[in-house]
Amino acid sequence: MSLYSMLESNPLTTYPVMIILVLVLLYLARHQAHRMIRSFTLIGAQALRLAARSMLLAENKLRQRNREVLLAAGAGEIEKELEREFQRVDAVVKRDLQTYPAFHRSMSDLITRIDDDYRQSTDVPPSPPAWIAAIEAVAKVPNSDGGVVEILGEINKTLDRHHKSTMDEYRKSSQQRHGLLNKMMPVWRKLSETLEHVGKTINGLHERSELITVKMDEYEKIRNGADEAERRLSSSSLTQFFISGLVMLIAIGGAIINFNLIALPMSEMVGGGSYIGSFKISDVAALVIILVEISMGLFLMESLRITHLFPVIGQLDDKMRRKMIWISFALLFTLAGVESALAFMRDQLATDLQALRQSLSGVEVVGSQVSSLIPMAGQMILGFVLPFALTFVAIPLESFVFSSRTVIGLSLGFLLRTIAFLLRLLGNILNHLGKALIALYDLVIFPAIWIEEKVKKTPAKQQPGSIPGEVHS
Repeated sequence: MSLYSMLESNPLTTYPVMIILVLVLLYLARHQAHRMIRSFTLIGAQALRLAARSMLLAENKLRQRNREVLLAAGAGEIEKELEREFQRVDAVVKRDLQTYPAFHRSMSDLITRIDDDYRQSTDVPPSPPAWIAAIEAVAKVPNSDGGVVEILGEINKTLDRHHKSTMDEYRKSSQQRHGLLNKMMPVWRKLSETLEHVGKTINGLHERSELITVKMDEYEKIRNGADEAERRLSSSSLTQFFISGLVMLIAIGGAIINFNLIALPMSEMVGGGSYIGSFKISDVAALVIILVEISMGLFLMESLRITHLFPVIGQLDDKMRRKMIWISFALLFTLAGVESALAFMRDQLATDLQALRQSLSGVEVVGSQVSSLIPMAGQMILGFVLPFALTFVAIPLESFVFSSRTVIGLSLGFLLRTIAFLLRLLGNILNHLGKALIALYDLVIFPAIWIEEKVKKTPAKQQPGSIPGEVHS
């Protein structure tokens, strides 16, 4: 109380004294305060750095896991494509090349027939007559009388007759040869068509073999974990994710239209005044019908082995799988018929509501029956077609599910790297903040620090009576 009264009585002299005392105390506690500030900031900075390092380690493990999943998925896709290509090659071989022995025998028979007909159609020139030598001998006889001339005349007549008969025989043989050549033309065409078919088959197999070679190279790169394969698979997954997401949005729009198409008539079937929580029972019933249709379409696609979201369905035997196909299709067809009937009912309800409004307003308007039949038919067709259209949503859904694993993994990795960067940034900020606090602490007590530096720089005074240069013990 006496100190307080003294401060109250002499504020101009006591407050500076108190400030000097505080500065002295702060100066005396300077090193301990520095260590305390540095310790707290180092603890925070090290904790943030450890957290950032943990995030980076988690991101590294996640990246390795994403790489394994991506390569495994890529290898699975390549294996499916190779399996389909081998099945196609097997089908081509069974269809076209398994009859190769019969084909070879048929080719040999055709070639033999062509060779025989060709030999028979060979043009053999007629041999010169044997009596030419006789003519030459008679011509050498001296023309002493007219007997030689008569003989030569008879020989000329005989030669003409023989030439005519020889030409007739040659024409007949030429006609026979031409007939054989005409018979060879269908055989040639058949042989050419057969060879062309075989050539197409061989070319198709060659193209399949080249495609299989390319797929095998990709498969080897994936199995070896090449970075090129990983980048290509990542790009493909991102593309599939956005494309399938766009198709899913279109399918959601179709589901919304389907919902609005059957929501009004469902209120007449299940009651429009009943609620489940804050939702109408009619809306819930319409939504359930649409979800059941999508489920049946998904089961149908799984039974047809177009999609592979449920491996249990794909592993069923063919008999059970065919039964499931027919059951799913029958239920889907039934639900499509129900929606078509609900669409017809919706048009009737809309017509009744319009007539009620007109009667209440006192306006008598008669609508055209033809104009009302057109939207009714359109609604019925739309109600029947939309369930089957929503069936194909299973294909983009499968692509979206499988590609979302890669996209989610990449997003989580980016998020972890961002968090690690922010933690390291906060750690560095906290470290420099400690240095700033130490500098601020020294700034507060800078008079004492300035005096300390001046004292340290002042040289020690010599003792009185001492001789310069004398060494004291």
